[in-house]
Amino acid sequence: MAPQNPSLPSGPASGPVEFFVDLTAQEVLRQAQVLAALGPDWDPMEVMRQEEAAYALLYSGLDERQQRVYDDLVAAGVLPRRGDGRAAA
Repeated sequence: MAPQNPSLPSGPASGPVEFFVDLTAQEVLRQAQVLAALGPDWDPMEVMRQEEAAYALLYSGLDERQQRVYDDLVAAGVLPRRGDGRAAA
C-alpha cells in the first residue's frame, strides 16, 4: 500500500507534479448543512413558481423603449424567452 504522505523530491522539479485532493466528504457535509439550513418545509417547486411570478412582474408594464430593449436582450440570449416572447402587459 502506498504511503499517505509520500516524501517530496529533494531536487528541482523536472515536470508537472501530480496533486490530488478528494473533497467527497467535505461536499457531503456541505450538502447536508445546506439542506438543514433550508429546513423541512422547503418546497423547491413553490420557490420556482414564485420566481416565475417575480420575473413576470419585473417585465410587466414596459413602455415601447423598454420593450425594445427587452426584445433585444431576448434575441441576444441574455434573457430567456417567456411566453410569446413579449414582456407581460
